[in-house]
Amino acid sequence: MKKSLIVLLSALCVSGLNAQDYNLGGNKFGDNWSIGLNGGIATPLTHSTFFKNSRAVIGLDINKQLSPIYGLTLESNWTINTQSRMAAQKSGTAFDAFNLMLLNRLNLNNMFAGYNGQPRLFEVEAVGGFGWLRLNDFYETGEGANHLASKAGVNFNFNLGEKKAWTVAIKPAILWDMSMWDADRAHSHPNFNANYANWEITAGVVYHFKNSNGKHHMTKVRAYDASEVSALNATINNLRQDVNSKDESMRNTANKLRNEEQKSADLERALKECQNQGPKVITNNKKTLESVVTFRQGKIVIDASQQPNVERIATYLKNHKEAKVNILGYASPEGSAEVNERIANQRAEAVKNMLVNKYRIDARRITAKGQGVGYMFEEPDWNRVSICTIVED
Repeated sequence: MKKSLIVLLSALCVSGLNAQDYNLGGNKFGDNWSIGLNGGIATPLTHSTFFKNSRAVIGLDINKQLSPIYGLTLESNWTINTQSRMAAQKSGTAFDAFNLMLLNRLNLNNMFAGYNGQPRLFEVEAVGGFGWLRLNDFYETGEGANHLASKAGVNFNFNLGEKKAWTVAIKPAILWDMSMWDADRAHSHPNFNANYANWEITAGVVYHFKNSNGKHHMTKVRAYDASEVSALNATINNLRQDVNSKDESMRNTANKLRNEEQKSADLERALKECQNQGPKVITNNKKTLESVVTFRQGKIVIDASQQPNVERIATYLKNHKEAKVNILGYASPEGSAEVNERIANQRAEAVKNMLVNKYRIDARRITAKGQGVGYMFEEPDWNRVSICTIVED
């Protein structure tokens, strides 16, 4: 019996420590603690009536689950002094026995069926361990004594609720008083003897404290091997490089946009200055005056806003009878070359017709000719113009 129990307890410890390798969440040192209250009966294993010689037991235990399979329990039980083995001999204390045990627990469900990420509704644990037993005149010694004790049993656990925070357990076990005395009671030596053992049948309720993962139990988490971690790190680094590259590209694009906006503003300002400037007389063998008349896209009609530029040419021609005007029409690059040639010519003719018909300028003093697409300005739209140049001998 002794060898069998030692082998069993060794198997419990080794199996627990070599339990299946799970990747778990909520498995820190401060996780998976629980506390339980127990109550039941204890009665001698042999040579007695089961219920007649039974005594009430109350207890408290503190539990630490190290893995889904293996756990430890620090258990303390008190046996209430209802009777001694000899009716004539009564103990003078409220408790005739007290034991403090360190127990190994092996979850058989998780060991053989695997752990699915949370406790099952019903589970079975094998329990075994050693501890200290204090007897108060329990075996007719005449005085209290301290003994080495051992326990082996089974826990039938019912894990309740969706969160599995509470467990109700039924715990049948055998408790051995292992301190056997020689015939002269001078020495004791550890031994497993059924005559010095008790049945201990208790039931209890256990509360499992909340873990760091927010649960009252361990949870499975996905495991990543070294190659997966390296691949993920490489992907993250590539994404960071892409983000940095795109940020740099966006900064470059923003700078280009600002430069283009500044260039556009400068060109628009130059165009306005050109449109609003007065006649320029350039002296260089010939006197030359230029005026620009702009047109809308696809249009050959002079807007009212551009008529002052035509009138400026007409006024100069009226005041300088010897002067002539050369009108060159241009188009922007939209459309076909044939259309642009026609529109450019019509724009030059439109200015000539206004000078002749409205301002009564002699047509012989006017030359009008289309030039096709113009390239005077970098902004294509600004090339829809007729440029009037006065030449004076």
